[in-house]
This record gives sequence, C-alpha cells and structure tokens, in this order.
Amino acid sequence: MSAVILAATLAGCGNTDSWVDTGPAEGWPAQYGDASNSSYTSRSGATGLTLRWTRSVKGSLAAAPALSSRNWMALNAQTPGGCSLMEWENDANGRQRWCTRLFQGGGISGPLFDGFDNLYVGQPGAIVSFPPTQWIRWRRPVIGMPSTPRFLGHSQLLVVTHLGQVQVFDAHRGIVVGNSMDLVDGVDPADFTRGLADCGPALAGCPVAAAPAFAAASGMVVVGLWQPGAPAAVLTALKYHPGQNPLLTREWTSDAVGAGVLASPVLSDDGATIYVNGRDERLWALHAADGKPKWSVPLKFLAQTPPSVTPSGLIVSGGGPDTRLVAFKDAGDHAQQVWRRNDVSPLSTSSLAGQGVGYVVVTGGPGEGARGMSLLVFDPGTGRTLSNYPLPEATGYPVGVSIGHDRRVVTATSDGQVYSFAPS
Repeated sequence: MSAVILAATLAGCGNTDSWVDTGPAEGWPAQYGDASNSSYTSRSGATGLTLRWTRSVKGSLAAAPALSSRNWMALNAQTPGGCSLMEWENDANGRQRWCTRLFQGGGISGPLFDGFDNLYVGQPGAIVSFPPTQWIRWRRPVIGMPSTPRFLGHSQLLVVTHLGQVQVFDAHRGIVVGNSMDLVDGVDPADFTRGLADCGPALAGCPVAAAPAFAAASGMVVVGLWQPGAPAAVLTALKYHPGQNPLLTREWTSDAVGAGVLASPVLSDDGATIYVNGRDERLWALHAADGKPKWSVPLKFLAQTPPSVTPSGLIVSGGGPDTRLVAFKDAGDHAQQVWRRNDVSPLSTSSLAGQGVGYVVVTGGPGEGARGMSLLVFDPGTGRTLSNYPLPEATGYPVGVSIGHDRRVVTATSDGQVYSFAPS
C-alpha cells in the first residue's frame, strides 16, 4: 500500500525544473528588444510622456540601455577611468545600484537582462555574467569581442564575437554547450582585439560588426559576415537544434545583397523572413530557409540602423544621417509603401509599442527651426506625429530607444547622456 502511495505522489509531482529556465527579462532586455532584433513589444505605449530624469555615464555609449523586469537599467559605457558597466534604477531617478569596470574597447556589446535580473555582457576576450549584485557570477574566455548575446531557449545563451567565433553557453553555469563554430578561418586566438576599431563604422576589418538575429519559431540564427578579402558583407545562417548533436549547423551563405549588408538583420515573428539594410540604399527581404531574395525596395537613403518589424509584417525603416521615416507592408512577393515622412530624419531605429505607438530619435525638435535632437512619438500605422519631446543638450548620435514593461521610455546618446521618460 505504501509503495502505491509513493508512486502516486511522485507521479503527481512531475518535473518542475521549468521555473528555473533562464530567458529574457520582461522589460527591454537588450538592444533592439528581443532576440530577433524586431524593436517591437506587444505592450501598448504611452503617447504622452514627461522627462523624469537625465544623467551622464561620464563616457561614451554605443548600445542602447537594457531594462529588466524590475525597472533596472544596464549600460555598457566606455569611460576614461572608474566604472564603465553600470546598473541604475529607472523608476528612482536613475539611482545607481552598482557599477564596475570592464576591459575597455567593447562598447558595441549591449548588455542583456534575464528574467532573474542576471546580466550578461561582452568585453574583449570574454563573456561575463553578473548576478543582481556587482560580483561576477561567471566569466569565460572567447576569441574576439562578443556582440550583444541572445537567448536561444532551454537556458542557453548564444555568443557571437566580432572575429566570427560562435558558442552556446549554459546561462546558469557559464559552460560551453554543444559544438563551437568559427565563421572566419585563420583567426589568431591570442589577438582578440584585432579589427575592433572597424566594428563601429562596420568596415572590412571587423568580420561581424553587428549582433545576430535569432527566431525561436524556426531555430534560425542569421549573422552579417564580412570575410577577409571579400568585397562586401554577406548573410550567413545557422540552425539551432536543441538537445541534438551538433547543436548548431551551418545552413547557407547568401550574397544576394550584392553591395553588402549593413547593421543587424531582423527576423520576422514566424522566423521565415529576414529583413536587412543593403549598402545599395535598399531594404531587402530574404527567405530564411535558403537566403534567396524575396523582394527589395529602394529607400533613397542609407539606413545605418536595423529596421523595426511588427508581427503583422509592418516594417519601419532604420535611421541615420539624412534618412527619412518610411513604413512598408510585406505583401509576399513585394513591399507596399504604407507611408513616408520626408519632413522627418530619424537617427535611430524606431521602437514600436503595440499597434499604435512608435518612438524614434530625430533631428531637430518641436517648433520651426529647432536644433539638436528630440524623441518623436508617432503612429506606426499612419506615420502621424503624436507628440515630440526635445532632448536637452543632446550631443553625439542616439544609440536607440528602450521601452520598459511599465511604459517608461529611455534613450541615450553616444556622448553618454541618458534620458528617461515616464507616461504623463
């Protein structure tokens, strides 16, 4: 009788390990939001905002702030001395929780928050994880400078370095899982800073200048890759096979974008389509299964940041100097222009909150003849301006817009100034 009761008890318990699976935070866990780089959140956005606080990292920034489920903010700065990696409280006037100094030169790597408020960030030669305090949780060597890491699921973390090393880590323990891959041959593992200066401007000396995209729906990983001696950067796709050996396989390489790709690729919600900027001033859509072109459309400007993509297939063009704000609809074999704002020059990727609100940093501000930069709030469906907020004394260029789960909006500039807005 006791054996029957024990068996029934064990059967009723089942496997409860899923609660410790590590995944992205509910906020804006990393640059461009999710692992697919969509710059989209399903949470509805606020059209009315109030600037709550602004402060400086006392250095430079090259990636947008990450926001955790608890409204904590992480910034990977490059500073002349003192702290460089910082964690602030977004809903407490930017109060600093902790800070530490990383090996410098890795500003292109944005931090990543998981659902337990642990932090993951790259520095030249290593990927590092921090718990909710500043003491290092684990640190592992890599060849090169990690781009912004991505969660694959099953508590596994994808790390791709600027020299083309690809590894998957157990996010809890920091050990390598499955097979490593080298996308570039002949890399000297001791020279892990080679070509770092070319990563910011995305030049030939930096093989992987931008973070990869991953779609859980299809298991596809897509990376922009500029091989040494090649005329331009191409797209390379890997397939993630959870629980199998090999864990990663190389699927295809596509040079369909003949002039070269620029900035991170973006994957559609179903993982079937890749959207990427071409250096030919066109927006491209490619089939994720084989890298073959689906369509391309002229932008008439060079977008230097990734486009934004909603689950319904609305695409808002990326930003940069002398750009325009344009939206397209993926119509299958072609792109349909939905609207175009020739009076607006976006400097960042647009961050979209639900179906009705988008945020982007633009040149100028409200009022005729305004200079500097401002945060434009717009309707992604029509392009119509909903509101516009100046960024006081903003210099440099914007590094992105992050949207918290409480609808707070944060943006920052390359010169290290951070601006935090709350719903009015």
